[in-house]
Amino acid sequence: MTSNPVPRRLAAVLLALAAAHPAAGGAFTVVDARGREVSFARPAERIAVAGRAVGLLVNTLYLFPGARERVVAIPDPSQQMSAEFLGLLDPQLAAKALLGGGGAGAEQIAPLRPDAVILKSASEERIGRPLERLGMRVVYLEGESPERFLAEVALLGKLLGDEPRAAEIAAYYQARRQMIAERLAGLPASARPRVLFLSASSRGDGRTFTVPPADWLQHRLIADAGGASSGDSGLPGTATVSGEQVAAWRPDRIVVARYRGDAREVVARLRTDPLWAALPAVRAGRLDAFPGDFYSWDQPDPRWLLGQLWLAKTLHPERFSDVDLRAEVLSFFRTLYGLPEETVRTRILPVLQGDLPR
Repeated sequence: MTSNPVPRRLAAVLLALAAAHPAAGGAFTVVDARGREVSFARPAERIAVAGRAVGLLVNTLYLFPGARERVVAIPDPSQQMSAEFLGLLDPQLAAKALLGGGGAGAEQIAPLRPDAVILKSASEERIGRPLERLGMRVVYLEGESPERFLAEVALLGKLLGDEPRAAEIAAYYQARRQMIAERLAGLPASARPRVLFLSASSRGDGRTFTVPPADWLQHRLIADAGGASSGDSGLPGTATVSGEQVAAWRPDRIVVARYRGDAREVVARLRTDPLWAALPAVRAGRLDAFPGDFYSWDQPDPRWLLGQLWLAKTLHPERFSDVDLRAEVLSFFRTLYGLPEETVRTRILPVLQGDLPR
């Protein structure tokens, strides 16, 4: 007869302890956004970032002060605003540009011999798998929920050998999320407005919109800010919608994001469009331009916390009347990126976009 097995709960604790305290010699294993275990003998000294949404990836990586010295390759960002912000964080950005820019593949990355390559999952087939066949260690990040984002901050803390900084970042996010949750405590379902999130197409006449899939971050931000998502049921993937479809949904509030340009320009056009102007939400003055600075605040980028704060104050102004969003912006960039207050005031506040107090 065999001995009794270790209880499952104890086994789980032992596994957690093993993950929290890497083996002697600095070896450790991380679990990335695709559920893959990636093992390292020591913290990464040379890191390449490539593929799609490179700006969002680097913005998260550069929450760690030591990252800029370790990043050896970044494709040229496709958006000028993105390049301007990354230049504030990394004066050596130009020297790290990959040949081929955003289209750079394994053949441009491999010769740099990075210890780790950070990608979005969407880049797995074109870049990730070829790199893995060459023996490169690839780590995928997504950040499509607050929990996933914080898990990836912890992952990067291990990858960079700076877990204390990861804990500081997590504490900042948790404190503000707890504040929001406490102020919304007891909010009945009937007081949660139905919010339709739209992203404006960067092409065409500015009247073409998409709604994000149900498992994307935007829906979670709405829920955690005291709203209920409208318009995401039964739509596969990222769906293009028309004004007629929006009218059929009859949302209580509409928020519009724009990733290349200021969403206020789109909102201003919609308010003069007869179809949109007739919508109850628009007639009631509840059509808003989602804010941002160099990046829109609704994306899987560290700024999602600012987006959640803005949404909470917009949906429930009576519960957040004392929250100063400009002060939160100053705190965010000082604390998380180490930017001097004067730099935030002169380089970031002037480029704030969307419906924000000026």
